Amino acid sequence: MATTVPNLTLNNGTTIPQLGFGVFQVPPEQTADTVTKAFEAGYRHIDTAQMYGNEQETGVAIASSGIPRDELFITSKLNNGFHRPDDAERSFDETLAKLGLEQIDLFLIHWPLPTLYDGDYVSTWRTLVSFVADGRARSVGVSNFQPAHLDRIVAETGVVPAVNQIEAHPFFLNDEARAASHRHGALVEAWSPIAQGAVLDDETIGKVAAAHGKTASQVTLRWHVQRGDIVFPKTMSPERMAENFAIFDFELTDDEMGAISGLDKGEDGRTGPNPDQFDYVPE
Repeated sequence: MATTVPNLTLNNGTTIPQLGFGVFQVPPEQTADTVTKAFEAGYRHIDTAQMYGNEQETGVAIASSGIPRDELFITSKLNNGFHRPDDAERSFDETLAKLGLEQIDLFLIHWPLPTLYDGDYVSTWRTLVSFVADGRARSVGVSNFQPAHLDRIVAETGVVPAVNQIEAHPFFLNDEARAASHRHGALVEAWSPIAQGAVLDDETIGKVAAAHGKTASQVTLRWHVQRGDIVFPKTMSPERMAENFAIFDFELTDDEMGAISGLDKGEDGRTGPNPDQFDYVPE
């Protein structure tokens, strides 16, 4: 493979590819083929979730890929309806079975849900930590955790998440959550990295892209990488998969990085729900 994706080291000494492939909103019936195409494009890091409804099909692609297990990095996330320890335990076993894995590389609490379960996401976190202790997960982490949520689970359990997967892009830097993650020693994974396509029409990003002979999407993903975050753009197009993979042969200047970061709109730039209020539980 011509392109080598950098590996970042997690706080437990394991490593994670900095660029991955996300299957959010990929229909189950198209997931196996889409993930297979991602493998063919060079991706080795796949990000799915129980609530995406496509773990089984992701597992089909893994099984048929012929890629050695130790070359793959597979992430999934806990369904919002399964936060109680017994439910988390049962659903985690189902995730392993659907993916066809004896051990998952990373398993996350998908949302903190502070207004549900009597505000108890700490016992949920303790349950995930037990999956590492018994060898069924290499690493565990959280997603969409605000600074106060992170502070609480670390204070009450003494265990720092390997990652905090949060919304982050040029229009919503989410720097308070990023700073809290870094303060504790957790890496940041950025979801919605190109702001659901909004970066494609931005004049500032367009100028930087033109200067490098790259697309707005490539420049934005490069900005994430240079910030030290992990990204997994989602696309079902093989051409776009290849384009998103080609971000390691150029570098943005400090001025270009600053210009892109200057597009931040604060809370107004958020495209997804606010984790402090989000309380969705699937039927």
